[in-house]
Parts: sequence; C-alpha cells; structure tokens
Amino acid sequence: MNVIRLALSASILAAFAYLAAPVSAATGTAAPVTITMSAQNGSGEDGTATLTQTAAGLQVVVSLKNAPATAQPAHVHPGTCANLNPAPQYPLTSVVSGSSTTVLKGVTLEQLLSGTFAINVHKSTSDLGTYVSCGDIKAS
Repeated sequence: MNVIRLALSASILAAFAYLAAPVSAATGTAAPVTITMSAQNGSGEDGTATLTQTAAGLQVVVSLKNAPATAQPAHVHPGTCANLNPAPQYPLTSVVSGSSTTVLKGVTLEQLLSGTFAINVHKSTSDLGTYVSCGDIKAS
C-alpha cells in the first residue's frame, strides 16, 4: 500500500513539474521563446529573436550577427518566412548594429504562438523590399 501511495505521489509531483515548467514562478508568465533568425538574400545576418511576456507587454529582442550600423526596419508579419504577407502586423524598433528591443503593448506571446507569424528585418529604410533576416514564430 505504501509503495502505491509513493508511486502515486511521485506521478502527481512529476505532472505538476511538467505543467509548471513553462511558467515562471516569480511572474506567473510564460517562459521566453527564442526564434531562429535566418539570413536572406546573401546578407549573412543570422541570429535570434527572443519573445518574453512582461507586465508591460510582449518584449521582442532581436540580435543579429553581421548586421550594419545603419537602421534596418523590423516587423512581425502574418505568414511564414516562406510565404510572408507583405503588410506588417506589428512594427518593431529598427535593428541597429544587430540589436533591437521592442515592447508590444496589448500583444501576448500566446496570440503570436496560436497564429502564423514571422519576424523579418529589411535591408534599410530606403530598401524595404529586400529582406535580410527572417524567423518563423513558433514554440521551441
């Protein structure tokens, strides 16, 4: 009987640990999701975008290697990198020297993960038609 109780208790604890894993105990929010950003059009601009739910909104941090010092517009678009809707859903702070941090007020990580969205970075403000990096938003 004690073996059954011990096994049952261990199973329950394991289930709670599994369910609590993606949630931060301190804030009660989902764990950050890291998106792989892949270079496009020969840019060499690979990197990551990290999406973190905060009390202020969804924080999006883009970090790219081999990026120029000049501003590169970035957005969240409906679709995937392979089939991107050209109309942005949410503007992000331009990437400068490979870095950008934006807080999207009123947007949740759950909203983006439950839909089909991608983050893309444009070559420059004068060349929005050339994409230099893109990453599909999906749970890791």
